[in-house]
Amino acid sequence: MPASWLLPVLTGEFTALGVTRLLEAVRLHCPGARFYQSSSSEMFGEAHETPQSERTPFHPRSPYGVAKIYGHWITVNYRESYDIFAVSGILFNHESPRRGREFVTRKVTHGAAAIKLGLQAELRLGNLEARRDWGHAKDYVRAMWMMLQQPEPRDFVIGTSVTHSVKQLVDVAFAHVDLDPTDYVIQDPRFMRPADVDHLLADATLARDALGWTPPNRFRRDDQ
Repeated sequence: MPASWLLPVLTGEFTALGVTRLLEAVRLHCPGARFYQSSSSEMFGEAHETPQSERTPFHPRSPYGVAKIYGHWITVNYRESYDIFAVSGILFNHESPRRGREFVTRKVTHGAAAIKLGLQAELRLGNLEARRDWGHAKDYVRAMWMMLQQPEPRDFVIGTSVTHSVKQLVDVAFAHVDLDPTDYVIQDPRFMRPADVDHLLADATLARDALGWTPPNRFRRDDQ
């Protein structure tokens, strides 16, 4: 996450220690509660294998990814130490209309619309070759709920198992408004991360087999 480079300490407070505070509240006051931790594909970072599954080693490339690993493992620790029903969903990128404009998907779609309407002259982006596994948030929330209904707590990777580049996202968005992105999109070094994540792709086999979860919404209708 780009913002975590600007606010690394705050990222740790919220994303790492915040999880510990919630788990402590469960342990002390409501040990029978079921706890869901929102882990992230950013924990894989410079992935040691592709696709990434529940067994893939973590190698984060941002303060956000590092903090998410803390949140992930403290959840495992409380589950194993205090017999709390606590699960982590290692979610790959999931989008919806609620997504903030600081995220590349909304930056691209908002930029394409603004250029089409004459409200913006260009769109400046960072690494156009970075690849992500993009899904729809409502499908992923359904997966979260399914994890919490299981008889035993277990962690799951959640993703579509299909990857696309930022450039492909740009091409689709600008084609939707009948514009050629080469006329408007500029790759700007200012938006390159100090350490980038190049290729994230989910192996969601366990979620499919154990939960019966599959994502009906894909990046494109022909993605399988």
